Amino acid sequence: MQINPPFGYSEIVPLYKNNKVALPAPGSVPEFCKQLNAIPISYTEFSIACRDYPLVFTSGDKGETYAPVAVLGLTNGENLFLAGGAWEKSVYVPAYVRRYPFCMARVNLDKVEQADRLICVEKSFLNDDGETMFDAEGKALPRWQPIEKLLQEYEADLERSREMSSILSDYALLEPFAMQAQTKSGAAMNLTGMHRVDEKKIGALNASQLKNLINKGVMGRIYAHLISLDNFARLLDRKVTRASAAA
Repeated sequence: MQINPPFGYSEIVPLYKNNKVALPAPGSVPEFCKQLNAIPISYTEFSIACRDYPLVFTSGDKGETYAPVAVLGLTNGENLFLAGGAWEKSVYVPAYVRRYPFCMARVNLDKVEQADRLICVEKSFLNDDGETMFDAEGKALPRWQPIEKLLQEYEADLERSREMSSILSDYALLEPFAMQAQTKSGAAMNLTGMHRVDEKKIGALNASQLKNLINKGVMGRIYAHLISLDNFARLLDRKVTRASAAA
């Protein structure tokens, strides 16, 4: 059995009911987030994440599939939403961060991906001094219940994200774009590898396609995404402010 860890996780193992987990301190940030300039975002998160982040689509397989992400910085390894080692309190924290160190992982058995997902945990968080998630009878304790709920809802939401991205790709609505900027000090930034919805192409869709976008809630996400692109200017302001404070 092969378990494929999500991006940013190191070594994950199945969570058993007799495991004890050293849960992260409230407000702590996974180490991988400290050098990350984009993070996955899911279908339901669009309506709130669009207030703080530019939301774009990326592809890791040369356009075969796409996935939505929230942009965190303007250069590689830059997260402009961390302050003092924690996520800024004034902004939305993506579910990808909040679920850590747990996840629901894809499992390959004899090189065949299984339909069911397996609840896993970062191995380094298993500790005999940690917290028990289940009682002696195997029933979920109050501490585990909201974590399990987040994991299940997020996994279902990721499926909706995949469906949305597939529809946008099938309808040829996505176009590549880059974000270029220059600070007052002359430092140039060029953020590439991003895709956005070409709003002009929406008007060229047929009635059936438009109805499908509306019925599946994709149309609302499209406009949340397009509005969120104005946040690139706010990202640049964040970068300039931090550079001035560090000078």
